[in-house]
Amino acid sequence: MAIVVMNTFWHFHASAAIFVRPVPAGNALGVHQKRVVEFGEWLCREVVKAVPHRHVVLSIPKILRRYFLYDRKLLSELSRWGWEALKAFYTSGARDDKAIPGAVIAIQTFGDFLGFYPHLHILVSDGCFHANGMLSVSPSVDTKALEQIFRHKVLKILLAKGKITQDMIALLDKWRHTGFNVFAGPRILPCHEKSMENLARYIIRASFSQERMIYHREAGQVEYRSKDGSQAKVFDAMEWLAAMCSHVPNKGEQMVRYYGYYSNAARGKRKKADVDDKIPCILEPELTSTAFRKNWARLIQKIYEVDPLICPKCASEMKVIAFIHDEDVIRKILKHLNLWDVKQKISPRAHAPPIDLLNTYDESPMPSVDDQLIDTEYPIEAYF
Repeated sequence: MAIVVMNTFWHFHASAAIFVRPVPAGNALGVHQKRVVEFGEWLCREVVKAVPHRHVVLSIPKILRRYFLYDRKLLSELSRWGWEALKAFYTSGARDDKAIPGAVIAIQTFGDFLGFYPHLHILVSDGCFHANGMLSVSPSVDTKALEQIFRHKVLKILLAKGKITQDMIALLDKWRHTGFNVFAGPRILPCHEKSMENLARYIIRASFSQERMIYHREAGQVEYRSKDGSQAKVFDAMEWLAAMCSHVPNKGEQMVRYYGYYSNAARGKRKKADVDDKIPCILEPELTSTAFRKNWARLIQKIYEVDPLICPKCASEMKVIAFIHDEDVIRKILKHLNLWDVKQKISPRAHAPPIDLLNTYDESPMPSVDDQLIDTEYPIEAYF
C-alpha cells in the first residue's frame, strides 16, 4: 500500500497546496492488467504495420479438444497449423511467389465457464507483403475456403500422430457441421489505431474475470456468472482451482506467436538491413521503450480513462512530490479523508473488440453459441 502525495495550484491563489489522491480499493493497476496494456502498445508500436488487418478466429470441434488438454504440446502445433492455413489462403491468389502475410496468433483455451475450449485469435494483415515492403490487399475472405484448409491440416496431422483414426474422420464428415469454425471480422484500416490496440489487448486477456466470481466461504464454493449475468455455475473450491489450472501454460510455453512478415526472424533481418521502416507501424513511438513502460500515469489513464496527475477539483496539473509507504501514516490519512472503509470497486469503462467502425462486416457466420468457443464481443476490461 502506498499513497502518492502531489502538489497542485488552486484557481484562487498561487500558493502550493498538498493534495493526497489515493487509488480506491481494488483499483490498483494489476500485474496482468499492466501487461495487457503494455502488450497492446508494444505490438502496435513495434510489430504491426500501418496496413489493413483482420481479426480471425479458428476453432476446432469438441470431439478433438481432449487431445489438446492432455497433450499441451499440440497447442503450439495448432498455432502453426492455423498459420499454414492462413498462409495458403492468402498466397493462393498472389502473383509474387515470395509474397507473404504477417500474423500474430494468440492461443486461448477457455470458454465462458472456464471449460477447455482451445481456439486461435489471429491478427493478420489483410493481404500479402512483397519484398519491397508494399502490401497487396486481399479482396475478401472466403471463410468456407479457409475453414476447409484449416480442417484438412488439423485432421491430417492428428491422424499422422495417431491421435485419431480414419473412422473418426469419416464420422466428422457425416455431421452436418463438423465443428470446425472460422470467424473473420471486418477489415480494420490503419487509421483506426484505437481499434487495433484494443484488439491486441483483447487477444491476451485473462482466462477468468474476478468481477464475475463470488466466493462463498462457508460453503467452500465459487459461483461464476456468465458474461451477461443471466447464468451462473457453482464450483467446489477444488474444482474451481482445477479449472483455472487447466489454462495455466507449461513452463516455457508461448501462447502468442508471430509468423510470416511479423515473425521475429523476418523483423530482425529487416532491422539489420535498416529497411523495417519502409512501412511505419500503427503507433509512432513518442518515448523510448524503457520510458514507455515506466510511465505509470499513462497506463492508469489508458485503463481507467482518468488522468491521475490532474486535480479533480481545479483540473490543474499536479506533480509527484513524495510517496508514503508507512501503513500507520496511510491509515491516518485515509481515515481523515473518510476513505479507509471504501470497498466499492469502480469498474473501468468497457471497450469490446472487435470495434465496429466501418460497418463492413462480411457475411461470415459467428461460431455456434452452443460451442462457447469465443467471446469476440466480450469487453477486455471485464476480465480484470
